[in-house]
Amino acid sequence: MLIGALLADLLIELGHHVCATVQTEADAVAAAAQYDPDLILVDVTLKEGDGVSAMRTIARTSNARHVFMTGTGRREFPDGAVILQKPFCESDLLRALAQVVDLPAVVCSSPV
Repeated sequence: MLIGALLADLLIELGHHVCATVQTEADAVAAAAQYDPDLILVDVTLKEGDGVSAMRTIARTSNARHVFMTGTGRREFPDGAVILQKPFCESDLLRALAQVVDLPAVVCSSPV
């Protein structure tokens, strides 16, 4: 959960509102239903379940844009998916976000 908290802090510093950080597929689906976010950063590997499966479920009722984060090299993503390969730095995150929302890119600092 520490990495999730660090990522949430970074997103807040970048001007975003973070409505939830969760660790399981079921919690991701529930949080998306509760908060109806505009953007979801979803890790492919969750404690219970799978981030890609969570987004398939969420997409049935939401138009939330999303970025998949992975450190596994998984190759089975939906067509057109935006992938953020871990480890990443702030500029990598901003480039991924810019692919799904209108944001400027920034130069890299340290890896997350």
